[in-house]
Amino acid sequence: MELIIPKDYDPRLSIRETQDAIKYIRDTFQKEMGREMHLERISAPLFVEKSSGLNDNLNGTERPVSFDMLGLPGETLEVVHSLAKWKRMALKKYGFKPGEGLYTNMNAIRRDEELDNLHSCYVDQWDWERVITKEQRTLDTLKDTVREIFKIIKHMQHEVWYKYPEAVKHLPKDIYFITSQELEDLYPDNTPKERENLITREHGCVFLMQIGDKLAGGKPHDGRAPDYDDWKLNGDILFWFEHLQCALEISSMGIRVDEAALEYQLKKAGCEDRRSLPYHKMLLNGQLPYTIGGGIGQSRLCMLLLDRAHIGEVQASIWPQKMRDICGENKIYLL
Repeated sequence: MELIIPKDYDPRLSIRETQDAIKYIRDTFQKEMGREMHLERISAPLFVEKSSGLNDNLNGTERPVSFDMLGLPGETLEVVHSLAKWKRMALKKYGFKPGEGLYTNMNAIRRDEELDNLHSCYVDQWDWERVITKEQRTLDTLKDTVREIFKIIKHMQHEVWYKYPEAVKHLPKDIYFITSQELEDLYPDNTPKERENLITREHGCVFLMQIGDKLAGGKPHDGRAPDYDDWKLNGDILFWFEHLQCALEISSMGIRVDEAALEYQLKKAGCEDRRSLPYHKMLLNGQLPYTIGGGIGQSRLCMLLLDRAHIGEVQASIWPQKMRDICGENKIYLL
């Protein structure tokens, strides 16, 4: 996606007012999420050892930022892409029980992102994870959890409207569920991104399920690492975003792989060599809890609730000077 400049754009808040609103949304949302979803806040690492297998491989093509460290000769450290695997280990280590969970502030650098209105090389999100039983690894559990998150986001809209009535974006009343195969069947001649836009424009907010495995058309809807989400029990929360005329992904989440799903997905992805990594060994040996989890973009949520046209309006990052100049000329003030 290239830089989009909405016609007659007005941010409605000054930069300092925007900074105040960002702090309010971040502080309030994480408290609401922790209380409503029974999650405890914990500390999390910025980087992990490459040999641990704990880093998220995303689509498998993104290069992590890596470095060595004087105190660990011979080891490579990687800045996390997400904490999908690390959280599951933490739930075991800290003794969390079914129904209990954690959340943390996750910061990352994704050096291969193409910079545009929605994408930055800096990632900030609330990573969360909750222990479930094996019997709860169902579609109903997934949908109920998605509705919990949607309800919290809707409540945040009302909180922001009360404090910044001139700036808030009003969100749809409900969330619509559809699988990636059902979406391909609806729009077989469109690309995956075009399908997302069409269905989200129609319903306002969509949870698009079952992402990662090949569809009837021969390709996956989108790439997903084979070793954290169960491809049959995952999905993305998408909101229609009028400024950019596209679906805005706020969260990627899912029920995590069990032993059988991990075996199947590693084989399907040609990643069976990962079976020898410490994390994967523990999972295959039944030594990790069954969990559901995901990430909720902090800057994305601020962008959505404050109806901003560029993620750089709610996040301090690095942007090409040409982009900064064009944005500044159109009242899009990048932090």
